[in-house]
Amino acid sequence: MIPCAPVQWRQPAPEPPRQAPAPAPAAAPGYAARLKPSRAGWITLPQWCVWVEPGSDDRWDRRWREAVEAALGEWADHIELQRVSAAEDAHLRLWRRRPPLRDGRASNGRAYLRLQQVKRQGISSPRLEPQVEVLLSPGLRRQVLQSTALHELGHGFGLWGHSDDSRDVMAASQGASPPLELSERDQRTLQWLLKQPSAVPAARPEQASEQTEAPAPAPPSARTAD
Repeated sequence: MIPCAPVQWRQPAPEPPRQAPAPAPAAAPGYAARLKPSRAGWITLPQWCVWVEPGSDDRWDRRWREAVEAALGEWADHIELQRVSAAEDAHLRLWRRRPPLRDGRASNGRAYLRLQQVKRQGISSPRLEPQVEVLLSPGLRRQVLQSTALHELGHGFGLWGHSDDSRDVMAASQGASPPLELSERDQRTLQWLLKQPSAVPAARPEQASEQTEAPAPAPPSARTAD
């Protein structure tokens, strides 16, 4: 099976079960009890296909790109990432964009999640996949930019919730020294999440279908986090 095989088509996901997924128990490690599953359940993948919006070679684009690469490098020490060159083939797409105001409030970054049925080349049948859009403002100082990228990527990789400790990457607000690497609590929370049953099943390889169709665009969904 090709890692991050090309997408042949996308369509809206079926309605999730009426029964809401169970939240994390209060005794879960780290701050896992503060996480919220999606309507379909916990979102985890054995490998995330990631696309980063390309830019120019001016100093501002370089600073943004360097901060993003550092954040992705930190996450790559804890989960499996595969970079892709085509945006439509990615599970997570990271954009150099200022998030729109929400309730009159600005934010440095924001992550959006929706679930889709996706058919990939060489996969036996369509499967449920996350489609995550991460918006990261370029107008930030380097340390804040890198820390914000770490935080929003954490949402994208399944940590839909916030820590109550400013030393954690997933803290609700950054302290005087924004964290630039996952804390022990971040790591324990992530390891708990990765052990949960995933709402998105593993793919099974098969001879690729000849059917192709242009992937649908992926605008922000109703599930968001700053």
